[in-house]
Parts: sequence; C-alpha cells; structure tokens
Amino acid sequence: MNITAVKVIYKYEMLRAWDTLLQTIASPVISTSLYFVVFGSAIGSRIEQVEGVPYGLFIVPGLMMLALLTQSISNASFGIYFPRFTGTIYEILSAPISSFEIMLGYVGAAATKSLIIGLIILATAGLFVPLQIAHPLWMLLFLVLTCISFSLFGFIIGLWADNFEKLQLIPLLIITPLVFLGGSFYSISMLPPAWQTVTLFNPVVYLISGFRWSFFEVSDVSVGLSLFMVLAFLGACLLVVWWMFRTGYRLKQ
Repeated sequence: MNITAVKVIYKYEMLRAWDTLLQTIASPVISTSLYFVVFGSAIGSRIEQVEGVPYGLFIVPGLMMLALLTQSISNASFGIYFPRFTGTIYEILSAPISSFEIMLGYVGAAATKSLIIGLIILATAGLFVPLQIAHPLWMLLFLVLTCISFSLFGFIIGLWADNFEKLQLIPLLIITPLVFLGGSFYSISMLPPAWQTVTLFNPVVYLISGFRWSFFEVSDVSVGLSLFMVLAFLGACLLVVWWMFRTGYRLKQ
C-alpha cells in the first residue's frame, strides 16, 4: 500500500477543514444549543420522559446522528467532487496509487472531521444535561462505523454528481427527512402500530436505535440488528465505490 499517497490526500483534506475551523466548530455548537432550547425546553416541558429517560437526555443521540450523517456526507462528497470539478482528479488517477488508497484518503479525512464534530456536539450537550453513557465502547463503535459508512456514501454522491445542485440533492431531500422521521427526537413506540411498521423500513431507525441503546440501554430494535444494518450499509457502499472505480463511472469521461 502506498501509505505516503494516502497521507498526502488525508492531510490535504484535513488542512482544508482547518481553514474553516471557526465555522466547523461554531456551527455544531450553535445548532446543538438551538435544538436544546427548542426541543429540550419547549417540548421537554410537555414530555418529561421517554421510556424512562428524561427528554433532554433522550434527544442527545438523535442530535449527534443528525449532525454525523449530514456532515459525513457533505465532507466526503465535496472532497472528491471538487477535484473532479477542477480537473485535478486526473492527476490523482494517473499517479501510482490504487482506487482503494484514493478512497482511504478522502473517506478517512471526512470520517475524522465528522467524528470530531460528533465529539464537539457530545461535549456541548453535556453543558445542558447530565450525560450518561451506559456502554462507552459500543457508543464509540457506532460512532466510528456511522462516520465511515456515511462518508463512503458521501464519496459515492461526490462521484455521481455532475453539478453542485446534485451534490446537495440527496442530503437535503432524502437523508435529512429520514433522520427526522427515524426516531431522532422520539421513540417509534409512541407512533400508532401502522406507522411503527412503516417506520421500520427507514434504515436510519436502526442507526439511531443502536446508538441510543449505547447511551441508555433503551432501543426500538435490538442492538444486534442495528449493528448488522450498519455493517450491511458499509459493505454495500464499499461495493458501489469498487464498481465506480472499476468501470471509471464519471471519472474517465
């Protein structure tokens, strides 16, 4: 493996994030604070507990997942789309570096940035509620797997998109609604039986449920099923990326 090439791509992407450090840190802190003010105070005053967990605590995993999914996709998709847009991607493709190493550099940087943002949100949430994490190792596992999986998904979007509008199409019109309807701020057990069945077709439910279990040992689906769904999504994304590089989809045109 060409470790040097991977490091170069990784460091370049991380340095690009360093130029917008204030925005990177301020944005999740401000948005998390607003969510706590709106959801924690306004709705929390009417819903004191959900499945035995204070509502302010209950929404923490959902808030983190909302930010992780959107940031992972955004960082990875822009990271690979911009070289395609400027034409510098051909220099990377002609270099002695494999498609796996290219993916490793871009996805690794995007996942790292998302992980940092997730930890910032967790620290910010600790200023509003007394945090409790029942299974820290499980929490870190779901956190890392989610960052990697959706960074891969963002990498796919960055390869697929042929303009800046398409770059934002899937995150805004598909991912964000799925997160809000996936039990981020409520338990699906609060829904009517018919809607509970429909909600189980939302893949984000399994991500949030497993992540919430690591905090409070409460979940809408089993933690084993949640882990399986995350790994299945990760495998599917790897397969799609392999196919894109193998066929040269949107890369050799």
